[in-house]
Amino acid sequence: MVFLVLAAQYEKWSLPFAVLLAVPFGAFGAVLAVYLRGIERDVYFQIGLLTLVGLAAKNAILIVEFCSVQRGHGHGIVESAIEAARLRIRPIIMTSLAFILGVLPLVLSEGAGAGGRHSIGTGVMGGMIAATFLAVFFVPLFFVIIQWISELGHRRKKTPPPAVFIAEESTHE
Repeated sequence: MVFLVLAAQYEKWSLPFAVLLAVPFGAFGAVLAVYLRGIERDVYFQIGLLTLVGLAAKNAILIVEFCSVQRGHGHGIVESAIEAARLRIRPIIMTSLAFILGVLPLVLSEGAGAGGRHSIGTGVMGGMIAATFLAVFFVPLFFVIIQWISELGHRRKKTPPPAVFIAEESTHE
């Protein structure tokens, strides 16, 4: 579903891959955090993973959207990616840090139902930490690779195919 929404937003089939490749970083961080705390991966954890998909995609969207706009203005692929990472790191860190601090009470909760809150909070917190700090470096790289492949394919389509001459058979009867 996320892929289709992103494909409609970017009006391309290739750019959503750059966004969606950031999601495994969040999942890795969530699984690692839950494993390190010794918490089971239950239904609450899985709900947290759904939240994490949206948040990891949001951070990647901030970078890829800016890259796409810069590319549309005629900047180079690598130049666009570096500029996007440089300019978007602050808003990404600020919003992610606010979210991480917002789930801290879930991670530290006590009392009845604390197990569910620990599962959601720990998973989402670990996932956001990993998604934020890894994706800031890798999403621009994913954009460069995917955009380069996409433009390479478009260049090949625009060049005419090599001329093939077939000798006509003469029919002398």
